[in-house]
Amino acid sequence: MSDVRVIIQRDSEREERVVTTGTTAAELFAGERSIIAARVAGELKDLSYQVQDGETVEGVEISSEDGLNILRHSTAHMMAQAVQELFPEAKLGIGPPVRDGFYYDFDVEKPFTPEDLKAIEKKMQEIQKRGQRFSRRVVTDEAAREELADEPYKLELIGLKGSASHDDGADVEVGAGELTIYDNLDAKTGELCWKDLCRGPHLPTTRNIPAFKLMRNAAAYWRGSEKNPMLQRIYGTAWPSKDELKAHLEFLAEAEKRDHRKLGSELDLFSIPEQIGSGLAVFHPKGGIVRRVMEDYSRRRHEEEGYEFVYTPHATKGKLFETSGHLDWYADGMYPPMQLDEGVDYYLKPMNCPMHNLIFDARGRSYRELPLRLFEFGTVYRYEKSGVVHGLTRARGFTQDDAHIYCTREQMSEELDKTLTFVLNLLRDYGLTDFYLELSTKDPEKFVGSDEAWEEATETLRQVAEKQGLPLVPDPGGAAFYGPKISVQAKDAIGRTWQMSTIQLDFNLPERFDLEYTAADGSKTRPVMIHRALFGSIERFFAVLLEHYAGAFPAWLAPVQAVGIPIGDAHVDHLEKFADAARKQGLRVEVDSSSDRMQKKIRTAQKQKVPFMVIAGDEDMANGAVSFRYRDGSQENGIPVDEAIAKIAKVVAERAQV
Repeated sequence: MSDVRVIIQRDSEREERVVTTGTTAAELFAGERSIIAARVAGELKDLSYQVQDGETVEGVEISSEDGLNILRHSTAHMMAQAVQELFPEAKLGIGPPVRDGFYYDFDVEKPFTPEDLKAIEKKMQEIQKRGQRFSRRVVTDEAAREELADEPYKLELIGLKGSASHDDGADVEVGAGELTIYDNLDAKTGELCWKDLCRGPHLPTTRNIPAFKLMRNAAAYWRGSEKNPMLQRIYGTAWPSKDELKAHLEFLAEAEKRDHRKLGSELDLFSIPEQIGSGLAVFHPKGGIVRRVMEDYSRRRHEEEGYEFVYTPHATKGKLFETSGHLDWYADGMYPPMQLDEGVDYYLKPMNCPMHNLIFDARGRSYRELPLRLFEFGTVYRYEKSGVVHGLTRARGFTQDDAHIYCTREQMSEELDKTLTFVLNLLRDYGLTDFYLELSTKDPEKFVGSDEAWEEATETLRQVAEKQGLPLVPDPGGAAFYGPKISVQAKDAIGRTWQMSTIQLDFNLPERFDLEYTAADGSKTRPVMIHRALFGSIERFFAVLLEHYAGAFPAWLAPVQAVGIPIGDAHVDHLEKFADAARKQGLRVEVDSSSDRMQKKIRTAQKQKVPFMVIAGDEDMANGAVSFRYRDGSQENGIPVDEAIAKIAKVVAERAQV
């Protein structure tokens, strides 16, 4: 036995320790139950890893991002073992951790039923209590193929060793340069209970899985391709404690109540008819009101900031997207071409920027016109795979509040600063207030332009972002092919983060389109281009606000701002006059003159989440007044008609919530 010197890293503290050869990471962190893995030279290792001389070892807490991924991936293995114990014919696909949980794909004869999921979860609880050990071993390709001869999907993955994609989760199985199999071993006898091809690492034992639950099952194509077989996917979630699991399930229940697809139907706002197609929504009259108010307010604020409105067609010749580079870099996200005019390819536009460039280039431009701010509510079309289309938040046809700003190099920093400030203030006007910023930098495999231009653009955006005093999070490789971007990330009422506005600095498209303006000295100079979408898309922003407010929009956005509810038929006329007077002030007021009883009318208005219920009876009518009932059930009685209308108008003007 010889001495081994290692450094134990805890945050900023470093502890040097001398141990004997063969000491494991688990022994370095003995007694620290929250440590479930180790990081050595940047790589995650099982706690059974034997430390080497000179290594720096850092414990991985179960509640850290890496720790949660290891917990959830280990739970996915436990689930797959349970499935194969109950359904021996099931063939294994891939089981990666995902945000807040995990999934595993299986090839089975029949889809899993809710009763099957209950049985699988019960079997998982049995395995968890057994405390089976996760044991890693390195295998050759040939040995792996021999051991997994009955698992056709695993055999396919073996051929991807070292080059598997993160997008389909295959890298959790064969993402390294060597193949490893993890055995689940009986805690007492060491007998093999189950095994799976996996990169790891894993928890030491199944007893380290504190809390889990299976959520649902769905169909999914093998490795995400529609050309591949359809498998059955089971989703689950796992957490470091039962309290955290309970909190997550309560959060999901609240999120389900707020689901914009559910609220869109209940409040008669929009639908996505099967006859039109997946990801293509139609807005109903009430939803149309909300959307129009959103657009009108945005339009007015843009006019105040010096933007000019343009309009462009929905389709264009393919040559335009060859010039812009979209056909080189974005073709998979575009609808297939239509061949018109004797074989010329036309495309539905996925972006508005190439057309805005043509507007800039339609005539000579002078430095005196810059910055030129072009704005459009432009409808675009992107071919999203059916598996990722999700209501209004991931659609195939949507309208961007798209702006492109053309400015000089000298104006660039100030214009970016003004744009980001404008964006944040406008989002605040809609009721979102909790932000952080994300800086997306160059994808080294997917970019156009020089490294120098990218470096300048990235540093400029960084400085602009830092001036806002908001947290700035890096997003390495997340930029579009033509330039880096700042994304505004906003938290909603229940703490979920949504990507909102994006601001992209672009030196490349002006070059590709040969855009020029005449400088003060008479020379022809290339403008800088800033891409900016504030909502991202009207549809997605609509969905975010709908979920943020749980359908109870503030009065300025509500499709019906007030509904008149008469106590009896004799009071209808009084409320109709109230409604007429309110409408003359631009308020959206209706009167429920149906034959329903008053209490049912109140319940109907509450379900429709109307901000003001305006009630009138004999006393109100005699005094030229009305009474207010609010969404929370509180009431305010005997308000003179003019004062009541003024109060609603004030709440609307101030964009306040009631």
